[in-house]
Amino acid sequence: MKKIVVFSAIAFSIALSSNSCKDKAKEADTSDAMTVKEKEAATDTYIVDVSASQIEWKGFKPTGTHNGTIAIENGEIHTKDNLVSSGSFVMDMNSINSLDLEGEGKQKLESHLKGTIEGKEGDFFNTKEFPEATFEITKAESMDNGIINLSGNLTLKGETNNITFPVNITKDETSLLLKSETFTIDRTKWDVNFGSKSVFDNLGDAFINDDIELKVTVKANKA
Repeated sequence: MKKIVVFSAIAFSIALSSNSCKDKAKEADTSDAMTVKEKEAATDTYIVDVSASQIEWKGFKPTGTHNGTIAIENGEIHTKDNLVSSGSFVMDMNSINSLDLEGEGKQKLESHLKGTIEGKEGDFFNTKEFPEATFEITKAESMDNGIINLSGNLTLKGETNNITFPVNITKDETSLLLKSETFTIDRTKWDVNFGSKSVFDNLGDAFINDDIELKVTVKANKA
């Protein structure tokens, strides 16, 4: 009977892990940092509306998921001939917000992610040392289906890698809206290693998946 109970517990844990990960989005193409595109002549400039822009995030572990948002604090997007030509935006890492928890649990998770708990500053994002993250556009390639593959240097926790992910961009005479499809990045490429089975041994089921799921929404108004 004891063996059956143990087996059932293991099977339940595996099922939770599978269910929490099966719907994850495709990982963004990631490479070394590339040359940032400079603002060209005869471009239109759009200033990011921080009140209508954000990054949505989701993390995975065997027992479930956590999700939330990160605020964008400033940025610009430049277009030429109605196509994105350059731009960048800055994320306020101290704005990390958990949406699936309340009260003490919410505060504890947010503090751990930010690194404001003494002795755990470097577990995740260490916002005291790295209060901002940046994304700088290096390329925007239009695809046949109307989707744009947007590439840029993502600097997070002092590490920079180039990522490419699909976005939809709509614009009119006064504003521009950039919305990405949901994608993932491997956090360990930015030295966010806490609970990673690819970095640490003997974690058992007390691990956190390397993939972080992201969705970017940037609204910008014509300067």
